[in-house]
Amino acid sequence: MPARPVEDSIAFSTRIASVTSLIAVDHQYDDGEAIDLTWVPSLDDQLVNSRVLGYVVYKSVDSGVPSKIAELLPRANSFRDETVTLGHIYTYSITTRAENSTSTSISTAPISPEREWINFDLTWLFVMAVVIGGAIVLFIETARRGKKLFVRKIAGLEAIDNAIGRATEMGRPILYIPGIEDMNEVETIASVTILGRVARIVADYDTKLNVPVSRSLVMTAARETIKAAYVEAGRQDAYNDDMVRYITDEQFGYVAAVDGIMVREKPATVFLLGAFFGESLILAEMGNQVGAIQIAGTARPPQIPFFVAACDYTLIGEELFAASAYLSGEPKQLGSLKGQDIGKGIAMAAIFIGALAATIAAISGNSTIDAFHAYISNIFSGN
Repeated sequence: MPARPVEDSIAFSTRIASVTSLIAVDHQYDDGEAIDLTWVPSLDDQLVNSRVLGYVVYKSVDSGVPSKIAELLPRANSFRDETVTLGHIYTYSITTRAENSTSTSISTAPISPEREWINFDLTWLFVMAVVIGGAIVLFIETARRGKKLFVRKIAGLEAIDNAIGRATEMGRPILYIPGIEDMNEVETIASVTILGRVARIVADYDTKLNVPVSRSLVMTAARETIKAAYVEAGRQDAYNDDMVRYITDEQFGYVAAVDGIMVREKPATVFLLGAFFGESLILAEMGNQVGAIQIAGTARPPQIPFFVAACDYTLIGEELFAASAYLSGEPKQLGSLKGQDIGKGIAMAAIFIGALAATIAAISGNSTIDAFHAYISNIFSGN
């Protein structure tokens, strides 16, 4: 057992009671990085006129000389040592400090931190992940077998055919802007997928399509997508690489160029689908000025109000991805979309039940319902 530390500067005129029931346990569900200490404070610390000035925590590593690792205020009854490492053995003691006296507790039993591979406190989150993941796999397999999955109607999606028909009747071009981000952005990928559907209809109607882009990889992907759509429509002879033009990577240089295209060509229909930033309102306002019907969509919350204010139809947030999945008919996208709906259903049910339980507990003071509300909160907080 390691020697008890002594503070020589303090006189021992009146003995003070030490802490009792000092216990050291490995901190659960970590990587062997912490040990928790708990104890019952000194009896003198529980008096009205307490003489206790505080507690000093000592640690001995591999039966070595104890060293001070922390000083705590009076009434403290727990401490977490986060300076331990795997493979070492530790013992702890606590010294109670008074003005003219100290008292050191009995040392804890030797303890070594352990690594836990599974956090059983997060079992419910694991179950929900399995349910949502299983639902995604189930819906993907269902889509692969040819069964039609229901996707609710989206106004902006329904308007695509009419918008293209309008441009055809007016004899004016269609301008498709797939955002200003590269192909590593999921919004750009969704936009290029929708572009495939737009190009397929444009090929049938023989309408002029203009796609200015700000990234070279987007240019390549867009050209291949449009070319495939024209081939599918049997109009490969009508396809031209000039439908997709690279402008510049510079944000407002690109915006100035696109605004110039709008002013010169006066498109009848403008699609603004993808990742947008500060240029969103500039592009949408210019499209409005030239009298185009505009269908916009982005997952960037700060830009959505601008599109709602300046465009005829707006795909809000995840509707952009839903439209991409619906138009592509790709089983993986459709299955993921439907599987995520299951997750949203679980989250909405938990929010409703938790809010209801919190309200009832606050009104009635029922401890059982309050405990149920705390249990639900702990599940989703991950504690």
